[in-house]
This record gives sequence, C-alpha cells and structure tokens, in this order.
Amino acid sequence: MTEAVRTPQVVIDDAAIFDAHEGGKLSVALKSPLDSQRALSIAYTPGVAQVSRAIASDHTLAAKYTWANRLVAVISDGSAVLGLGNIGPAASLPVMEGKSALFKTFGGLDSIPIVLDTNDPDEIVETIVRLRPTFGAVNLEDISAPRCFEIERRVIEALDCPVMHDDQHGTAIVVLAALRGATTILDRDMHMLRVVISGAGAAGVACANILLAAGIRDITLLDSKGIVNSGRDDLNPFKAELAATTNPAGRTGGIAEALDGADMFLGLSAGVVPEEIIATMAPGGIVFALSNPDPEIHPDAARKYAAVVATGRSDFPNQINNVLAFPGVFRGALDAGARRITEAMKVAAAEAIFSVVGDELAIDHIVPSALDPRVAPAVAAAVAAASKL
Repeated sequence: MTEAVRTPQVVIDDAAIFDAHEGGKLSVALKSPLDSQRALSIAYTPGVAQVSRAIASDHTLAAKYTWANRLVAVISDGSAVLGLGNIGPAASLPVMEGKSALFKTFGGLDSIPIVLDTNDPDEIVETIVRLRPTFGAVNLEDISAPRCFEIERRVIEALDCPVMHDDQHGTAIVVLAALRGATTILDRDMHMLRVVISGAGAAGVACANILLAAGIRDITLLDSKGIVNSGRDDLNPFKAELAATTNPAGRTGGIAEALDGADMFLGLSAGVVPEEIIATMAPGGIVFALSNPDPEIHPDAARKYAAVVATGRSDFPNQINNVLAFPGVFRGALDAGARRITEAMKVAAAEAIFSVVGDELAIDHIVPSALDPRVAPAVAAAVAAASKL
C-alpha cells in the first residue's frame, strides 16, 4: 500500500491569531455604493418605501427584494463547541463568525452568526421561529446532545426553509464521502463492513443513521458506558432507537469487545483508544479518528494496523472536515428552493464530495482538500438535483 505522508503543520503565533480576530472576522458590504443623493434616495427613504409597500401587499416579494432568501442564520447556544465544550454564547461567537466566513468563501452565501443566551429548548425554538422573516435557512451549530436532536426536529417542523444541525449531518456527510473513498481505493464492498462508532452524541448518532441509510448493516455504537444495545435500560430515546437498528450480533461490553475483528473504527468521542485494541481489528481495516485536537489514536500508531487512516486535523492526510459539506448543501438547497434538507440530499452531497477526488484517489487522499474550489459547486448541484426527487 502507498505510505501516507504527514502534512507539515502550520505554526501560527498567538499574536497573529488575536490580531486576525480583533474587531471580529465579518463585516457587511454594500452591493451598490451610496455615493450620491440619488443613490441614497433609492436605497433608503423615500425609495425604499415603495419596496416595503409591495412586500406588505405580497409577502413572496421579500425573496426577490431582500437578502433573506439567500441568508443563512448560524445559530448556537455555545453549549458544545468543538474541542472546547460548554463555553457559552459570548465565547462561541468567534466560532460562529468563522462559520459565516466559510459560508461566504466556499458557498457564496451571506450568513449571520446568532448566539443565544439560553440553553432551554423551548426558548431556542421560539427565538428561531420569531426570527424567520430575517433569513432563508438555519445552520444550527454547537448545541449539546441530546437537546440538539429535539431542537433540530422542532425547528424543522416549525419552519418552511432548510434547517440542518451541522455537527450532526455535516460530519455524517463527509464521513460517508471518506468511507466511499477508502473502500474504493481498497477495493472493498462498503456494505459488508463491520463498523464501530465510538461516541453516541450528535455526530455519532447522525453518522450511524447515514451509514445505515447507505446500506451498511453491521454497526456497533458505543457511548461512555459501553456498547449501545437493546438490553440496556439507561438509553435516551435516540440511543434506544439506534439500539434497535444496530448491533445485529447483540454484542455487549466495551471498546475492546466492539473492535475485536471489526473492519472500521469511527472515533467521535474525544476518548483514547489504546494501540493494542486497534491491533485486534481485522487486517486491512479503516480508522477514522476524528476527535480534535487529539485523535482517539495517533495516526502513526493506527497505520501500523489499518490500511486507511483519517483524522479531523489539517496536518495529517485525509482530513475529514465539515467545510466539505455544509456550504454546498445549503447553497444547493437554497438554489432549488427546497423547504427541507432530506436524507437523499445528504447522501447525494457525500457522493458529490467523493466524485471530486476522481483520478486523484489514493490511500492518503480519500477526500478532497478542504480548500478545493470544486467541492461546493459539485455538492450544490447534487443537492439541488436530489431535492427534486
């Protein structure tokens, strides 16, 4: 097999980081300059009154004459920020600003970060519903499980526009794309894999669901108490539902019992998996150790036993990063005028990401680079097409 080569880590000093964030990372830009009395009269009073009267008479005109139809609201309560945990709304705002910057750079979409000073699902849902006239889509972000499942479900039901919790579905889309790449380069049937997912939070549940939807039947899910199985009486409703559709062999125990003879390990738990347990996996396996900044097992150790290794980090090959998914997913949904982001659209997004790799597919290149400009347009086109099915 091809030897994977570590990508050199970019070293950035603290001063550069804080300088780049000073004053925030976003600003509002005008589509036309306000450089004359005429321009001012068109953009604001008295000209704007004509547009407002027209929208008051026909609310559908807001889609044409405001930015709302192309605006994504990036909404968080700061309760589960990647690698940082429950840091609250103010501290999470730089992350949401960064998300908005990625929407603009890769998807060509305007977005606005909104952080809410509440963890109450009722208050979060009500706030989002009341803000609906302002935006055309909702990207829920960094909301802790299991509240995130209920909040997403209720917001989807309440609104008539695309809604997606990216920590769940963005991760799941890119994992499926990466798995397509890994199994293709290894010439293996993805559907025949025995998959172990460590972590039953937002990302773990979504990844299990998308892999089941893709036709993988032997999936074992682990939470902090061990293998999720139907014999446990301590499962929340979301885990209980997965207990009924995963673990077909009825395995019990912990990570050692789950990984013995497994074909794939998917780490989403921020835990540590000892090298000797990875060694018990089936030969020629797949390890996706996605916890940041510290993978569940160091890639160099995992490569001793696995044929393909991926992480969430940019300084190792095969970075599995949500930016490959969410800009194109929302762009495609908005382009198509979709009211929902369906499972079919998510699977189509994964296939589109995988398709971009093309002839460049290799052991150390199973997904495109996060900076590849071909990805978002391909994903957008595939999502828009899938929305019509």
